[in-house]
Amino acid sequence: MSAVAVVRTVLGDVGPQELGVCDAHDHLFIRSPQLPGRSLGDASAAQAELGAFRAVGGDAVVQWTPYGMGRRVADLPLLSRATGVHVVCATGLHQAAHYSPELLESLRGKLAEVFVAELTEGIGPSGVRAGIIKVAGGFHGLDTHARWTMAAAAEAHRATGAPIAVHLELGTGALDVLDLLCGELGVAPHRVILGHLNRSPDLVVQRQAADAGAYLAFDGPSRAHHATDWRMPDSVRALAEAGCGDRLLLGGDTVVAGARSVDGGPGMPYLLRRVGPRLAVELGEELVRRVFRENPARAFAVEWC
Repeated sequence: MSAVAVVRTVLGDVGPQELGVCDAHDHLFIRSPQLPGRSLGDASAAQAELGAFRAVGGDAVVQWTPYGMGRRVADLPLLSRATGVHVVCATGLHQAAHYSPELLESLRGKLAEVFVAELTEGIGPSGVRAGIIKVAGGFHGLDTHARWTMAAAAEAHRATGAPIAVHLELGTGALDVLDLLCGELGVAPHRVILGHLNRSPDLVVQRQAADAGAYLAFDGPSRAHHATDWRMPDSVRALAEAGCGDRLLLGGDTVVAGARSVDGGPGMPYLLRRVGPRLAVELGEELVRRVFRENPARAFAVEWC
């Protein structure tokens, strides 16, 4: 194991202190049958969005798009160089609904091996290495597919040290995820990042997840009608007052073209233009700095095996 923790970006490993202001959960590219006609696949628009994020003070973006969902990995180093924004990409597997049965069947018996290879050797011929493992739970529970992918993620984590980022369906199932990953499969809680937990704004569950040691990625201002912007300050305040301010991350989770700032939506810049200042008014600049800088530096830095 390396003696020094580093963040694995698409341009190589960087020190945690180099990550800077981080959008901890977003997408530059994503494709799914669940997003017909709305997928993110335009490299020019992705570069413009990264550039807009950079212009308002952004330094890093963690793309949670996993295996088989149009990551366009070969484009990511080009975009990172062109904009000066660090980009971390993901391996992993989403819910079964995002894939064909044939693709899933082709991964039987070798899923963890695929994850490890993408983390350590590179994704396909691109040579770009993933920096996180993305998996997904279900609505208020874990189905067979989720258990299979999480078991593979835990195996890949043990082989590499990579963080595991988890999509929580509508913000639910956080404690089931922690019971499986940390209780049954032995993943250290601080290596687990729970996404969308703000979409089910249960302060008790949020506190339990943070007390367990997991990171909470509050994300999704790009989504209408989710309990994100207007209820988030209450959750952040409650968690900070309970001593859990070092477990919080913020992300935009932009998944359709109309949600990007360059297409008329809030997009990545909104985190720094509106969400950060909104939190600073109520909670202070120091906490906002920790959420955007210090917490991501710890959450995504790994002593890689």
